[in-house]
Amino acid sequence: MPLRLDASAPGFEKEFSAFLGRNRDTDENVDRVVAGIVADVRARGDAAVVDYTAKFDWPGITAENMRLSDAERSAAAAKVPAAQREALAFAAKRIEAFHRALLPKDVDFTDSTGTRLGARYRPVDAAGVYVPGGTAAYPSSVLMNILPAKVAGVRRIVMVVPTPGGTLNPLVMLAAEIAGADEVWRIGGAQAVAALAYGTQSIRPVDKITGPGNAYVAAAKRRVFGQVGIDLIAGPSEILVVADRHNDPQWIAADLLSQAEHDPSSQSVLIADDAAFADAVVRAVEVELETLDRAEIAGASWRDNGAVILVRDLADAPPIVDAIAAEHVELAMEMAEAEALSQKIRHAGAIFLGRHTPEAIGDYVAGTNHVLPTSRAARFSGGLGVADFLKRTSLVACTPQSLAALGPSALALAEAEGLGAHGRSVSLRLGR
Repeated sequence: MPLRLDASAPGFEKEFSAFLGRNRDTDENVDRVVAGIVADVRARGDAAVVDYTAKFDWPGITAENMRLSDAERSAAAAKVPAAQREALAFAAKRIEAFHRALLPKDVDFTDSTGTRLGARYRPVDAAGVYVPGGTAAYPSSVLMNILPAKVAGVRRIVMVVPTPGGTLNPLVMLAAEIAGADEVWRIGGAQAVAALAYGTQSIRPVDKITGPGNAYVAAAKRRVFGQVGIDLIAGPSEILVVADRHNDPQWIAADLLSQAEHDPSSQSVLIADDAAFADAVVRAVEVELETLDRAEIAGASWRDNGAVILVRDLADAPPIVDAIAAEHVELAMEMAEAEALSQKIRHAGAIFLGRHTPEAIGDYVAGTNHVLPTSRAARFSGGLGVADFLKRTSLVACTPQSLAALGPSALALAEAEGLGAHGRSVSLRLGR
């Protein structure tokens, strides 16, 4: 059974703090293993990537067949049924439109001293996108990672995806085709991340790596950060549902399981203001689990990591929501109430407003991105977007007159910091 907490109980703060401090990582030795793989790929390049891929995914891998040809990609994509093809195209159009609206505008102005100031946004040259391809394949993740990069203007987009047994997933290949991947490599795991970061004899390195993966992929991204940029370190999925008693318990149960079915380490949390309703949701979860395809995974997640938190009033929920800082937050109530409550929430990867907005809509077709911060990282970061593939370059242009206005203060600060050359570069121009 999931953890039950009552926000009005005397020991709530201590119990809630312990809940927040739970470690959902599955293997403490992951980082050590990944360090060895990354070092090996740096040293041996293609040979190391081939060895690890043969060991973990497909014995038939070679340096020659690592990269998928356009013909292989197209042949696999052609197998997708019409209905799924149309759904992917529909989702892609919405994702592209939303992210195009997020494009920042260059800034260029002259201030009161006559100094020109500005900022220009330019894309990275090359982006690497990691796409999971193990027990489940996620074409939606292909769209969510590649389309923002395309909108940003990235010239070269490299996709890596493991192909267990050498089998290509048609939906993933179609998504890569729709989104516009320039290269697709049939490799995964820490070795793929290392290859993207440092390059091999066959794979040119990229400037930024994005995309979700397992614990080994996350550890590898953390290790190569600095050599390349990364989006975020993705942990197990999370959903937090704030629901009043007027909801259908079955709806809320399905929402909680929508993330629990990802992984036994995923987390689903319900905040409710009515104990009888919370009990009804818990019972509904058990009923849903009887017929769910991934019941074993979802059941373990709900049992080991789930929580039900009772509050006296939903108006008391925002501080709890902010402390959890979940990847997905659903506000299942009347729209006006949801909107008002959302204004008080500061930390969430994505917020879904109202009873008719299940988180799954955001995963697929809303247009917003489903690559979101986990493990309380929403306290300091947001979801993947166009800005992740752009760099901001500042512009400064002084005239003799504006330098005369700014220079004395710059000179004073340079002298205060003991940086003589800094000051001299200004004072010479001022004729001092």
